[in-house]
Amino acid sequence: MNQEAVLQVGSEALITILTISGPIMGAGLIIGLIIALFQALTTIQELTLTFVPKILVIFSAVIFFLPFMMTTMIEFTLRLYDRMIAL
Repeated sequence: MNQEAVLQVGSEALITILTISGPIMGAGLIIGLIIALFQALTTIQELTLTFVPKILVIFSAVIFFLPFMMTTMIEFTLRLYDRMIAL
């Protein structure tokens, strides 16, 4: 396995990680912005107001996007196994 193949596998792994984590991070970002806006408008600075909705939304997003995440990871793993067999 040469350096080019290693870099290609590493690049593909990073893209897969970003693809899998993107929807979850996006959901967290959106709910965080909504909560921050709500806190700024109402001047309520309760700490639990930020954590509980974020946890609920992120868990919901994980459950919702789990089939997509599993499919993406399985496809990456199969491509990686194919490369190992080709060696």
